[in-house]
Amino acid sequence: MSALLPDDDANALVELVEKVGLLRRDMQHRGELEQYEARIGRIEQKVLALADRFEPSQPALAAALRTAWKLPARSLAFRNADHQKP
Repeated sequence: MSALLPDDDANALVELVEKVGLLRRDMQHRGELEQYEARIGRIEQKVLALADRFEPSQPALAAALRTAWKLPARSLAFRNADHQKP
């Protein structure tokens, strides 16, 4: 079953992944990531598996999820730029 996720729900999902990605990045910068490496690894597996599930029906959402996880600051910057467009 490849149902489409409504835009509002898709945006909320991307924002959630982005926030967790930012938390992961902050933990890495503070040297705290090693302590939670296994848990973060399992979260990453789930996020990437979720992106894989959306790939056939919503490739843009899948790409946004991957970017939000791997490059959360970039994802946030692009989302803010899109929001500020007239």
